Amino acid sequence: MPQRSLTRTLGLGAVVVLVIGNIIGSGVYKKVAPMAAELHSPGWVLVCWVLGGVISLFGALSNAEVAGLLADTGGEYSYYKKIYNRFFAFLFGWSLFTIIQTASISSLAYVFAQSFRVLVPMPELLSGLADFSLGGVFFPFANLTEKLTAIVLIGLLTGVNMRGIKTGTGVSTAILVLVFAGIFTIVVFGLTSGEANLAPVFSLETPADSPVTLSAIFTAMLAAFWAYQGWAAIGYVGGEVLDAKRNIPRGIAIGVLAVIATYLLVNVTYLSLISVPELEALYRSGGGIAAVEAVRKFWGSSGAVFISFLILVTTLGCANATILASCRPYYAMAREGLFFPPVAKLNRASSPYNSLLFQGVWACVLVLSGSFDQLTDMIIFAVFVFYGATTLGVFILRKKMPDAPRPYRVWGYPVVPAVVVLFAAGLFANTIYSRPREAGIGIVLMLTGVPMYYWFTRTNRQVIEKEEV
Repeated sequence: MPQRSLTRTLGLGAVVVLVIGNIIGSGVYKKVAPMAAELHSPGWVLVCWVLGGVISLFGALSNAEVAGLLADTGGEYSYYKKIYNRFFAFLFGWSLFTIIQTASISSLAYVFAQSFRVLVPMPELLSGLADFSLGGVFFPFANLTEKLTAIVLIGLLTGVNMRGIKTGTGVSTAILVLVFAGIFTIVVFGLTSGEANLAPVFSLETPADSPVTLSAIFTAMLAAFWAYQGWAAIGYVGGEVLDAKRNIPRGIAIGVLAVIATYLLVNVTYLSLISVPELEALYRSGGGIAAVEAVRKFWGSSGAVFISFLILVTTLGCANATILASCRPYYAMAREGLFFPPVAKLNRASSPYNSLLFQGVWACVLVLSGSFDQLTDMIIFAVFVFYGATTLGVFILRKKMPDAPRPYRVWGYPVVPAVVVLFAAGLFANTIYSRPREAGIGIVLMLTGVPMYYWFTRTNRQVIEKEEV
C-alpha cells in the first residue's frame, strides 16, 4: 500500500485566512494594559503598536522570500535544513513543541475558558486543593474549572482537525468573519459614543518621573508581539498550498497588513475610552481585560457579555488555526527520524493525526501548569531567536543560491531584513535584562532539544540515513 502524503488544496484566500486566524487571538483584547503600564503614555502605546506591526511586516516580507524559494510542509524547520543544518532545524522544531506553539495553544484555550465562564457560570472544582503544588511551581488544581474547560476545547479542536485540513480551514474562515464583525462593532460604537475622547490619544507626554526608555519600548513590544505572533505558521502547511511559492508570500503580506490596520483602529478606540492611569490600574489588578472595560464604558454591564462572547469566539478561532498549522512541523520531523515515529503517520483524511494527538496532550499539560502570566513573554523571547535566524537566511540564501528562481524578493533589501535581524538581537538581550526568569525558562526549554536530538539520531539512524540519500 503506498504511503499517504499531504495534498495541495489551499488557495490564496485560505492562506490569508490562516495567516490572520493564527495572529488575532487574546492579544488584541488584553495587551494594551501592560503596554500602558510600561510606557505611561497613550501616544507611545500606539507608537509601539506601529513599531511592532512594522517589524512584524518586515519579518513577514523577509520570511516570504525564504518561503517562496523553499516552500514545503514544516515551515522554518524545512527552511533551516537548507540554510543552516539539520541540528539547528531540529532545535527549532523541538522549541515549537516544548513552548512556542503548544504554549500558544494553552494560553488561547485558557482565555477562551475564562470568557466561557463569564457566559456560563460554573462552580469551582476542588477549590480546597488550589494551593497544592509540586515544587512550589506546578499548581494543577488552581482554577481547575477553567483549566478543564480549556482542556476540553483543545481536545475538541484537535478532533476537528483530524478530519482534514479543509475542515479545519472552513472552521477558521467562519470564526474569522464573526471576529472581524465583532471588532469593528467595538470600533464603530466606541468611537461614535459620547464616552470617546480622541484628544489625548496621540499625546507622547509622560509623567516627569517616568520617562520612556529604549528598554521600556522593547519590553512593551513584547506585549505587542504576542498580539502579532503567529503569521509565520502558514509556512507549516506549505506542502498543502496550491502554487505555494506565489500564494504563501502574497498571503503573508496581505494578512499582516490587514492585522496592523485592525490593531491600530481597535487600540485607538480603547485609548479614547480608557485613560492610561485606568489601564495601569487594570494591569496591576491582574485579572482585568482592557476590551471588557472599554465596552463597559458605552454599553454598561450588557457590554461585558458581548465582549466576553467576542473574546470566546476569537480565541476559539485562533486556537483552531494554531492547532491546525502547528502539528505539521512535527510530522515533517518524524518522517525524517527526528521525532517520535508514530507522528509520521497520516489518517484517511490525509491528516497527521498522531502529531495532532501528541501536540494536544502536551498543550493540556501546559494548561495544568498554570504559568500563563509569563508564558507570552517566554514565547516571544523564543520566537524572535528564530525570526532573526530566518531573516538572516535571506542573506545566506542570496549567497548560496544566487541564481535560484525567487517568485518574491523582499522589498527594501538589504535594509529591511537587516532591521529585523538587529531588532531580534536587541529584543533577545533586553528580555534577558528585563525578564530574566522568562528568558531563562525559555532558554532551558529550547536547550532540552540538544540531548533529544542525539537520542533521535541514535535510535532512528536508518530513517535519517534514508532521508539523506
